[in-house]
Amino acid sequence: MKGYLLLGISIISELFATTMLKLSEGFTVLFPSLAVVIGYGLSFYCLSLCLKTVPLSLAYAIWSGVGTALTALLGVMIWDDPFNSLTFAGLALIIGGIILLQSSTKPEKVNKQSNR
Repeated sequence: MKGYLLLGISIISELFATTMLKLSEGFTVLFPSLAVVIGYGLSFYCLSLCLKTVPLSLAYAIWSGVGTALTALLGVMIWDDPFNSLTFAGLALIIGGIILLQSSTKPEKVNKQSNR
């Protein structure tokens, strides 16, 4: 459970850093530029700690997928980025992919019948 908490902190930090990246205006504004470095630093640190208990493929899929989906939604809400049926479909595919990866990490039951 601690691994997923760290993954959540990592995602929130990445979302913060990405938002600050937009506000940094090409690293020409000091506070948002510093916030980018701090946000991504915290994000990668928490992600690295999360990997002690969460499989790499699953953690990275959740981190990048949820981060991408939330960033897209923030772009729509804050900066009036376009949102249409293709945007919705793309976000749905990202979430669907994460669900499939989560399902694939569960151990399969082994058939205990012997082959004769």
